[in-house]
Amino acid sequence: MPIWNYILKRILQGIPIIIIVSFISFFLIRLSPVDPLAELRLNPSITKQTLEAEKIRLGLDKPIIIQYFIWGKNFIRGNMGTTVSGESVSLKIKERAFNTILLSLSVIFWTWIIGIPLGIIAALNYRSTFDRILTVMSSAGMAIPSFFFAILLLIFAQKTGWFPIGGLTCPNFSNFSTWHKILDIIHHLFLPTFVLTTISLAGLSRQMRSNLLDVLDSDYVKFAKAKGLSPYKVIVKHALRNAINPLVTLLGFEFAALLSGAALTEYVFQYPGLGRLILEAVMKSDINLVMASLVIGSFMLILGNIIADILLKLTDPRVRL
Repeated sequence: MPIWNYILKRILQGIPIIIIVSFISFFLIRLSPVDPLAELRLNPSITKQTLEAEKIRLGLDKPIIIQYFIWGKNFIRGNMGTTVSGESVSLKIKERAFNTILLSLSVIFWTWIIGIPLGIIAALNYRSTFDRILTVMSSAGMAIPSFFFAILLLIFAQKTGWFPIGGLTCPNFSNFSTWHKILDIIHHLFLPTFVLTTISLAGLSRQMRSNLLDVLDSDYVKFAKAKGLSPYKVIVKHALRNAINPLVTLLGFEFAALLSGAALTEYVFQYPGLGRLILEAVMKSDINLVMASLVIGSFMLILGNIIADILLKLTDPRVRL
């Protein structure tokens, strides 16, 4: 099957998933006890007429099922609606999307560039001192909550002053040279990237180690060794290719997982990303903003799986798309 036909087929298959996710999410949000107009109700200067007008503007006066179909029709037309504060949802997401993509790609890059070699070295030195140390460190990394780890690093940054707290750039960013701008963004990205990479790295290195150990114990690898092939060919050409396939499959889930998993980390560091935006929107029961974010998250999951399937085909020609 041509690659473009496969991509189109997978996108069409993902449409029902997006519809189901949006339907369930919409009803769960609307049936929750959180009131989108809570802040206005607590304001003594807001009249009942103003509250009623705001309720009509947000469509909260209509039955839930009608609200869903109105939202869906507007979303298909490209109108994501407005937030409870009257801002455009599209503009809010556009402001944060690049920041989240930048953080996600940074985390995925460092996780894979460090995690895969660590797992390979640990598997090739099974039960060595390095293997035992890596096992203890990865277990600790998986056990530490990202929120708690982020708070510890936030305190460290505040005490030392070595890293900025909050935002993606300095206030006078526009006055910097191009090279200085790049360094400033890297400086702001370091702590949130370090937190999320540490958590993801633990699981990836353990998975790589486990997969490679299973493959090294297989009959075809033993046969390749018996034929007198060099250790490099046995490991790289035969064992590693098969051991890395399951990890490539998991790559697709990392895009959506980082969107949700980074929310608390972004909140702690006041990083202007989608994760923090979604968390704040859920707390305010901002339906349009939450729904737009959930649909984007579902699309990221589908897109991630398509990319993972294509990469799997490149690493293993036996896979058919």
